[in-house]
Amino acid sequence: MLNRKVLSALGGILAALPALAYESSYNMTTGVTDISRQVHGLHMMTFWVCVAIAVAVFGVMIYSIMTFRKSKGAVADQTLLHSTKVEVIWTVIPVLILIGVAVPTAKTMVRMDDTRNADLSIKITGYQWKWQYEYMGTGVSFYSTLAPSSNEARQLHSGIDPKSVKDYLLEVDHPVVVPVDAKVRLLLTGNDVIHSWWVPDFAVKKDAIPGFINEAWFKAEKIGHYTGQCTELCGRDHGFMPIAVDVVSKEDYAKWLAAQQEAAKAAAPAATTAANSAASASATL
Repeated sequence: MLNRKVLSALGGILAALPALAYESSYNMTTGVTDISRQVHGLHMMTFWVCVAIAVAVFGVMIYSIMTFRKSKGAVADQTLLHSTKVEVIWTVIPVLILIGVAVPTAKTMVRMDDTRNADLSIKITGYQWKWQYEYMGTGVSFYSTLAPSSNEARQLHSGIDPKSVKDYLLEVDHPVVVPVDAKVRLLLTGNDVIHSWWVPDFAVKKDAIPGFINEAWFKAEKIGHYTGQCTELCGRDHGFMPIAVDVVSKEDYAKWLAAQQEAAKAAAPAATTAANSAASASATL
């Protein structure tokens, strides 16, 4: 009777595993890039290998406990046993499993580091507590900080229910804009302390370290709005420097880029005038 109850419980757990494993709220996202799908596939392959090992080990262990327990008259063997065949088997099997997991993992990691032939490059600089994005060779540069709606709601005694704010602590005032189906090369660094740029849907997570340039890339295959966060504890407001990326059509991206370039040109004379005024005031003093 006890054996049946144990087997029934194990059967229920195993039956629930597939649904639990693939439920998005409990598992990593498949993402919208080829790399993110490969990473998800490797994750699931490793997961099921671990499940198979657990079922085999715990199955044999539970069977042995229930079948050869003392109350059923089992007597422990007092002799020292050794089997070369068994030793070889439980050495070879783990080695084959490790090779089977390591080979596709190494191939994916090599692809993740291949930033060649990019369609555009963006330099990302982490600050306490915001991001700066520079579209290399275009003259477009801007800072991205927590959206005002989230910033207001997070304040102590604000009286605003965070649940009423869309994408609370995940939305920004100036999102990154990139074209769909374009290889985007990221150059990451930090201005003060170590930060980390992470967008789950792209399977990109890279540290932004002062004095160093780290590289990453992604190629989003689906138009949409994707969010991420800084994942390196960088100070008091670490939890309030999110990342937002808008993937748009190539036509919309060209219009956005042209508008940003026009705005940068319009702002240049004002910045020059302000700099000259400051220099004159300093010289007078």
